[in-house]
Amino acid sequence: MHVVVNAATSADGKLSSRRREQIAISGPEDFDRVDRIRADSDAVMVGVGTVLADDPSLTLDDPERRERRVDAGAAANPARVVADSRARTPTDARILDDRATTYVLVADAAPAERAAALRDAGAEIVRAGEERVALPAAFEELESAGVDRLMVEGGGELIFSLFDVGLVDELSVFVGPKVIGGRDAPTLADGEGFVEEFPALTLEGVERLDDGVVLTWSA
Repeated sequence: MHVVVNAATSADGKLSSRRREQIAISGPEDFDRVDRIRADSDAVMVGVGTVLADDPSLTLDDPERRERRVDAGAAANPARVVADSRARTPTDARILDDRATTYVLVADAAPAERAAALRDAGAEIVRAGEERVALPAAFEELESAGVDRLMVEGGGELIFSLFDVGLVDELSVFVGPKVIGGRDAPTLADGEGFVEEFPALTLEGVERLDDGVVLTWSA
């Protein structure tokens, strides 16, 4: 499986404010770039923190891109994936609507009644790991379900976890013209942080877009 991490950060590397509120960092050109990456993906993934904070739908904005996917024999929208160890995704979350298949990755420690409620709401439940989702095992399940190209849109905890287990193939970041600040504001890769061995990236592209820049690395 090819895993593409895509994010938009402020000039100082923040995903949002210390209040965890969604902030408009990029503009129309970058929104279209993100939609294009989604259209080329088999599935789009976020962590449960992003679902709770933003309630995203993760569907395509451009109807022509949906039509092209259908013409190619794919679903109109890519599948959606939530990393949610404790099955905290609300059953009325937009990510569970009927516009695309949704996989919720949970750990064995997730309450059975919560997992059952999400299944009743339309989610495909993937169990992997004891206390936390074991991402390598979960990704094997997704690959078996036909996900060959996965786009990850955050948040910082999930992105760090993916780098930590070596599952990132490509990182694309729009860096926008805002300074958010705050020691408690989420960054591109939160989690425990690396202290000895650091993931090495190779710069593959630099593109000016809107009032910012898109940096693309291979991992």
